[in-house]
Amino acid sequence: MSIRVLVVDDSGFFRRRVAEIINGDGRMEVVGSAANGREAVEMNASLQPDVITMDYEMPVMDGITAVRTIMQQRPVPILMFSSLTFEGARVTLDALDAGAVDFLSKNFDAIAKGTTEIRKTLTDKIAAVARKQSRVVTAPAPRRTEQRSLNKTELVMIGTSTGGPAALQTLFKSIPGSFRTPIVIVQHMPGSFTKAFAERLNGMSPLTVKEAAEGDVLKPGHVYVAPGGMQLMVDKRGGGSIHIHESDQRVNYRPSVDIAFASAAKHFGRSTLAVVLTGMGADGKEGAKLLKKSGSVVWAQDEESSVIFGMPLAVIKEGLNDEVLALNDIGPRLAKELG
Repeated sequence: MSIRVLVVDDSGFFRRRVAEIINGDGRMEVVGSAANGREAVEMNASLQPDVITMDYEMPVMDGITAVRTIMQQRPVPILMFSSLTFEGARVTLDALDAGAVDFLSKNFDAIAKGTTEIRKTLTDKIAAVARKQSRVVTAPAPRRTEQRSLNKTELVMIGTSTGGPAALQTLFKSIPGSFRTPIVIVQHMPGSFTKAFAERLNGMSPLTVKEAAEGDVLKPGHVYVAPGGMQLMVDKRGGGSIHIHESDQRVNYRPSVDIAFASAAKHFGRSTLAVVLTGMGADGKEGAKLLKKSGSVVWAQDEESSVIFGMPLAVIKEGLNDEVLALNDIGPRLAKELG
């Protein structure tokens, strides 16, 4: 059965091009298009699509208001189109808070040309969130393992992608100001987004949250968000520090969870706790292998609480996880074990 998609944008040209890309994929079809948020709410009720693509700046009713209304009336996975600016980041984060599951760059040139990359990015994300809705993916039974002591943990590394912003906000609401272990977050985001996201986390957490910068010293009670478009590595010399590097364009993810995890495996070894949260793909799996070889503890988010189970599932399938935890349990466990 085809994935039914509703396209929402006030630009007729953009709606047509997005519809052409979606209809060109045999897995899905566009069942309707709306020019503003109010039409989107009405068509969501009447057409009952499986996924909605949504612009945020529209007349009559803006995209964020539409997302909130849809989540109240008939929840459905929503992908936001976003401008890659600092203000665009703030608006997109508001949309994710309202219930959207992920975002894509609103690149008129790429959409107009219908490049292979934009086609694949758009259709793969639609397929991924639709699978979540229908629960096609099923995880293997978690391995039965004894809980390992975390009393020698010096660093917490968190890797995530799709669904990560909302998941991280949920997690940090449970971590008290008394938490002293430095935390490094690697969230797949564009470069213009990570500063705004760090500021948002900082505003809701008693911990100090900042976008990581070259030479940052890993301090107790501090959280460092890897800058988008770059690669973050940690180093234990000098008491623990962060290094930011230009990314090789051949690396799929910028920042990459694998690269950050690998550096923690090399420099912190068994004193690392790695947490793999919701996300599309398998970034983090190879880094988790190196962490396990070094004696680190690895937690994975469970399927039920993941927006997209790809990243945690990749770790679980390889038997790299020590525990599988629901999102609502991760923060309290961190607070209990390391607080």
